[in-house]
Amino acid sequence: MSVETERLSPNPVGLSRAAHFLRSGGLVAFPTETVYGLGADASDDRAVARVFEAKGRPRFNPLIVHVVDLQGARALVDWSPIADRLASAFWPGPLTLVLPLAKHAPISPLVTGGLSTLAVRVPDHPGARALLQEFGAPIAAPSANPSGRLSPTMADHVAEALAGQIEAILDAGDCTLGLESTIVGLSDTPRLLRPGGLPSEVIERAIGAPLAGAGDGINAPGQLSSHYAPRSRLRLNATASRQGEKMLGFGAVDGDLTLSSNGDLVEAAAQLFRHLHTLDASDAAAIAVAPVPEKGLGRAINDRLRRAASERHEEATN
Repeated sequence: MSVETERLSPNPVGLSRAAHFLRSGGLVAFPTETVYGLGADASDDRAVARVFEAKGRPRFNPLIVHVVDLQGARALVDWSPIADRLASAFWPGPLTLVLPLAKHAPISPLVTGGLSTLAVRVPDHPGARALLQEFGAPIAAPSANPSGRLSPTMADHVAEALAGQIEAILDAGDCTLGLESTIVGLSDTPRLLRPGGLPSEVIERAIGAPLAGAGDGINAPGQLSSHYAPRSRLRLNATASRQGEKMLGFGAVDGDLTLSSNGDLVEAAAQLFRHLHTLDASDAAAIAVAPVPEKGLGRAINDRLRRAASERHEEATN
């Protein structure tokens, strides 16, 4: 299916047009504070199916549903006291909660990937919030990129990957955080299902207990072993580039591009996908990536890098 992809501004005319496309079963890419999402009416089976088709995404991989406020989330899932505590502390923001799907919730079965739970969050980007307000209903939205490839943090990234397959891109600026949301499962013991833009240590302090591990199987978005990948091969934990490689630096390790010259993990998270997109567009045989510390946002950055390098993985020896 080929369509003309419109690029819309986040003004009243553009937002009205974007909401019209969503109500008509169309797909609209829009920015959140994490990455650009590919949005569809979460209650529309055909629209949600088109999300999977446009991305080439496996049908068993569930989607995150975005809502404008806490009340919107509580209408979709079986709420809990811990969910209330986390939502009060971190919403709007880069935290997704996975809870049992409420009976009669107006959510397409395709969204949950056959699970009895739903992943839901309240985004903190003004463009996303304006669109949710204008549309007035939940929006199912994975990242707006071909499945398994680099997540988009700019409207241009979306256009390069999905133009002709979606109705519109709401160009409301770049994503400020640049790293997908942290996903916490609350169906039983609180579990870290995916590290992301909210460090797990901060969440653990809020609930007063450590988060359990994810467990086996796919129980949240973003858990495939190979994911977030550039076309170029990645070489991780490198301290210098080899012939034909481009170098992605961090801290004291210089590069053709650098995530953060002073070792700032917040800056590194914001730059990660943008710099990988740029280096991947070069003629490099591979991308060498400097070591990133396994703490705070560094855990999420390394999670994305390991998944990006999966099945083509090479640890550096220099």
